Amino acid sequence: MPGIDDSRPFIPVRIAVLTISDTRDLESDRSGDTLVQRLTAAGHELTDRAIVVDEVDAITARLRAWIADDQIEVVIATGGTGLTGRDVTPEAFESVYEKRIDGFGEMFRWLSFQKIGTSTIQSRATAGVARGTYLFALPGSTGACKDAWDDILVHQLDVRYRPCNFVEILPRLREHELARAKAKA
Repeated sequence: MPGIDDSRPFIPVRIAVLTISDTRDLESDRSGDTLVQRLTAAGHELTDRAIVVDEVDAITARLRAWIADDQIEVVIATGGTGLTGRDVTPEAFESVYEKRIDGFGEMFRWLSFQKIGTSTIQSRATAGVARGTYLFALPGSTGACKDAWDDILVHQLDVRYRPCNFVEILPRLREHELARAKAKA
């Protein structure tokens, strides 16, 4: 059965939270607050937090800066995953991925379907990996952030979760870079 193996020690993960919005600031960012509250309550470390406008260049610039920062292991973004003309978060995320985590969006929509029915079809939640950093893009609603954290991320970002989790393979995400460096040497 899946679950927490209490015989293993918890390892905090260093997480940055990104809100994509043309209208929110830190005082009105309830979805970002929800993510910060949940990740810190779970024992993880908030390493940075930012708000950027719904523009591909602004989103990718922030992502690339955090991906280059070895102190950030995970980025969780909220907002801009819908279908309107200003919703460009998935496009920005896809442009920086080395690998997509297809199952994340699929699982998010499956879980969301159980709560909001067919309205979940409008979500383009996505996830991937770039330079050893996990990247998750969630819808901008607090409910979606709660669902993604409570039903997926809290488990996958806990090294004690069995049978497997994202944390235990975190050190191996950059294996290809090490192999390339050895080949050049």
